[in-house]
Amino acid sequence: MRVDDFDFELPAAAIAAQPCEPRDAARLMVLDRAAGSLADHVFRELPDLLAPGDLLVVNDTRVQPWRLRGRRHSGGRIEVLLVERQGAAARGFVKPARRLQAGERIELEEGAIVLTLGAELGGGQFEFTLQCPATAAAPSASLDAALERVGRAPLPPYVSRDGDEDVAADRARYQTVYAARPGAIAAPTAGLHFTPALFERLAARGVERAMVTLHVGIGTFAPVRVEAVDEHRMHHETYELPAATADAVRRTRARGGRVVAVGTTSARVLETCATRERTVSAGAGATDLFLYPGRELKVVDALVTNFHLPRSTLLMLVAAFAGRQAVLDAYRTALARGYRFYSFGDAMLVL
Repeated sequence: MRVDDFDFELPAAAIAAQPCEPRDAARLMVLDRAAGSLADHVFRELPDLLAPGDLLVVNDTRVQPWRLRGRRHSGGRIEVLLVERQGAAARGFVKPARRLQAGERIELEEGAIVLTLGAELGGGQFEFTLQCPATAAAPSASLDAALERVGRAPLPPYVSRDGDEDVAADRARYQTVYAARPGAIAAPTAGLHFTPALFERLAARGVERAMVTLHVGIGTFAPVRVEAVDEHRMHHETYELPAATADAVRRTRARGGRVVAVGTTSARVLETCATRERTVSAGAGATDLFLYPGRELKVVDALVTNFHLPRSTLLMLVAAFAGRQAVLDAYRTALARGYRFYSFGDAMLVL
């Protein structure tokens, strides 16, 4: 199977630059695999599309505000996305990467943080150190506090913002309402459509909810640079599946309910921990599980997901669950019906 098999033409106008308000007003396309049908709904109608006894599994990772803007001494603009950090030592993407030199100091967010460039790692990634300059007002500024104060939401590159971007609004909106465990550099976007009121209606419907954690890293959105799908290797991402969630999956199986993964990240955790009985084992670690057609999903019965990039591992996972042709046909229909794509776009429920 070739990566080209997952390509499709996507007009720029179909990419959502702004989120839908309120969250659950996004559109929801329902793909019923058994019936071979497509139907148009609104996300707030999700409780009517699920059944009492179903289990929603959501990813409670919290996105870290690790996108920073600044200027070089030459005056040129710079943008940094932290990928990994241990104290002051970090690595991440710096762009534009041309002419950057090890040892160069770059002031970020008007001097709140100073970056000192280290080794180039390739692909626009660098090692660097971060520090907060001591001032009379803040003689012992904390790097953690500074990042939390001035950092921006790590919006994907296809979501454009000008210099007057509303940082606070994007940080709030590029985060699920149930985010709890910091560690992600991108949001599990299928979860962005949920609201507290919608969860109340789901609970009243008899739909249970359980948590997993997968800290979204570069592996989730890294481009596929090979021609054959099975030659691609995912980066490792850390996960945890609590005992309470394993118990919830077992109860769901016993009562004949469906396990509904909210997002590809939740699906990957469930399938990483799958047992032969179509339940899951509690555990934690790092996963590089890559799901594509030919690799069957063993636990997930239904999937809530956004509309993904062409040729991406996310699209391949959805195709592994619903079939490549069915998914591509649904995407073409979604484009014809004006659905909005990618992180701030509309959603799909695959039954």
